[in-house]
Amino acid sequence: MGKPSKRVAALKDKTGDKKIHTLSDAAAGVKECATAKFDETVDLAFHLGVDPRHAEQMVRGTVSLPHGTGKPVRVAVFCKQADQKAAAEAAGAEAIGAEDLVAKVQGGWTDFDVAVAAPDMMGEVGKLGKILGPRGLMPSPKAGTVTPKVGDAVAEIKKGKIDFRVDKNANMHVPVGKASFTAAQIEENSAAVIQAVLKARPAACKGTYLKACTMSSTMGPGFRLDPAALSADLKTN
Repeated sequence: MGKPSKRVAALKDKTGDKKIHTLSDAAAGVKECATAKFDETVDLAFHLGVDPRHAEQMVRGTVSLPHGTGKPVRVAVFCKQADQKAAAEAAGAEAIGAEDLVAKVQGGWTDFDVAVAAPDMMGEVGKLGKILGPRGLMPSPKAGTVTPKVGDAVAEIKKGKIDFRVDKNANMHVPVGKASFTAAQIEENSAAVIQAVLKARPAACKGTYLKACTMSSTMGPGFRLDPAALSADLKTN
């Protein structure tokens, strides 16, 4: 491994490899250490005490960030009804269509970040599984992206609703904002995400659920949080 740059070395000195930070201190620290020449994304990384190979231990859910993601979200809506199309357009969806939109995606077009579908379109949208699935774009009832109220779904997504899902190694990365946010905004968004993750604990999970949690920006160092303290402080809020 190459020697870290002076910038990286200086930033790591601020975190301390073994130091545990409060959520408030981590939010302030991440913002201070986001020194790249672009608006870095701030993420929370979780390691959970679950075995995602078992369906009953899968962790998945949605959460609305109080201050949004700080990133424009492009939404594609699959619907047939005229009133649904009008509602999706009013909510700001970038692409709206039925079989024509399915054909466009089958042709290789995937310039969107979230897909929403009306229930009566899932027969057609299901054909896009090999395209949308690997990209994490497949609409899902659990994520609230399969619904007859497509306009409401688009509005929520535009305001900052995101979904999260544990990977096969029991890890999960969730964006909580941008470095340009205030420290208080980063903290409040992070608290909302942590609460949602805690509430998503599977009943089949035994022992320690939240094993590790770290906050970092795209190019910055990680600030380790105390999982036990987070569980105690936020579970009851």
